[in-house]
This record gives sequence, structure tokens and C-alpha cells, in this order.
Amino acid sequence: MGNFDYKQVVVVRADLKMSIGKTAAQASHAAVLAAEQTRKERSRWWREWMNEGQRKIIVRVDSEEALLEIKRGAEALGVPHALVKDMGLTELEPGTMTALGIGPALSETMDRITGKLPLL
Repeated sequence: MGNFDYKQVVVVRADLKMSIGKTAAQASHAAVLAAEQTRKERSRWWREWMNEGQRKIIVRVDSEEALLEIKRGAEALGVPHALVKDMGLTELEPGTMTALGIGPALSETMDRITGKLPLL
């Protein structure tokens, strides 16, 4: 198994009871947006993560407030991130916060932000 110094974490709101397809789409939006934000703000982190194979971990929270608390943790540690708000075209009301992409960043830093969250 490879050694990963960097990882990206995607946090998904489980309380919304999204379908599997909707959940996958929202997690994908979060991953792409956060990776692009990291490429712009911390290009070395992004490059290292790309070279390692783009490790991603998907975790869950059970409320909007919990999602925002994790976002504040990323901000406090200076880790690029992206909050996804749904357009409201299918299952959710417009503007519903569904997912948060964080990083990529050093694995130890990411664990400080999301290490206690359960896997999706």
C-alpha cells in the first residue's frame, strides 16, 4: 500500500437523506471545487497530492451546523476548502448546503479537522 502525505476530505450531510446519485454528485462537486481552490492557493500541496494519486476520504455529518463547524476548522488552519450549495433542480431546496470539500493538504492537518468524523 502506498504512503500518502496528502489527502482531500469531502464532508457530506447525511441528514438530508439524498439519493445515492445525488450524494455522489454533491461529493464530486465538493472534491473538484476544493481541489481547484487548493491548486490556486497552495499549488505545491495540489501538485504533491496529484503525484501521490489523489487520495480522498468521504465522511459524514448530521447537520448543517456540524458542516459549518468543520468549515470553520479548515479556515482556522488555513486549508483551502469549498462549500457546496445545491441549485435546487431535483431533490433539495435551492441553496441547501450539502457538502464541503477540504484540501488537499497534509494528512496530519486534515486529521486535525476531520479525523473524528465517521466515514460515509
